[in-house]
Order: sequence, then structure tokens, then C-alpha cells
Amino acid sequence: MGGRIRSRQLERQAEGYLELGMAQHAMDTLSRLGPMEAYTPNALCLCGEALRELERYEEALVPLTRAAESDPTNIRVWLALGWCHKRTSRLDLAIGDMERALEYEPTEALLHYNLACYLSLAGQKERAIAHLSKALAIDSDYRAMIETESDFDPIRSDPEFQALTGLGV
Repeated sequence: MGGRIRSRQLERQAEGYLELGMAQHAMDTLSRLGPMEAYTPNALCLCGEALRELERYEEALVPLTRAAESDPTNIRVWLALGWCHKRTSRLDLAIGDMERALEYEPTEALLHYNLACYLSLAGQKERAIAHLSKALAIDSDYRAMIETESDFDPIRSDPEFQALTGLGV
């Protein structure tokens, strides 16, 4: 029991470091848990997020994939996986990550928004616009991010995109 309490404390400490933008400190804290094979799904997620923050995207995929297998309902894991897959030039997998997350949280605007970004980059204009429309219907605050979001550059001049966003060329 003492080991579980200590593990939870270390996980909370690592999470705090991540919130402060101190990813290496989070990694150092997590290393005190022992080998990664013994990590809880939460610790795996934290490890993956720390590696993602350190821009070690390929490495981050290992704990994030294990976390997704252990806790497939955790959309935080799917978001991190999508982020890493995009940055390792695997848009197909990033799209799949967001689609999988939407199976568990179909009304999460961030998932629709990120999926729209990945679909735009993949040249799937109609689907990108449909998911962006869903994201905006759920949470109109995402509208403020569209103008500076480079992921939408491939579809920015599209009349449907412009009608949805109110942005001209």
C-alpha cells in the first residue's frame, strides 16, 4: 500500500511539473517509479506528454500507445498521440487517433478541431470543414484560433471554409 501511495505522489508531482512547463523535471520524477513496464496508465500518459513537450515525438509514442491500450477512454492520451503522429509525418495515424477519441467523447470540440486540422493537412477538405463546423457548433471560442492556424492553409481559400469561418483570402 505504501508503494501505491508513493507512486501516486510521484505521478502528481510529475503532473505538476508538466503544468509548469518543466518536462525534464517530470521525466526525472517519473524515473523514480522504476521501469516503464510497471507504470500505471496515468504514469504512461504523463511520460508520453513529457516526451512530447521535449519534442521527442518518436519516443513519446511508446508510452502513449501503451497508455491508450490500457485506458482507451482517456482522450488526453489520444490527443497526445495525434500530436506526436502529426509531427512524425503520420497524418493517417493522427486522423485515426482523433477518430478513436471521438468514439468516447463525440461532443468534445477540441477533438473535432484537431481532426479538422489533420484532415486539412491530408487534403480531405470536405471532412475537414465538416469537423471544423462541429467544433464551432460545440464551442464557438475555437473561431478565434482559426485565422492563425497554419494547418488550415491548404483549405483557407476554399469558399466553404471562408463561409464557415468568415475569413477572406
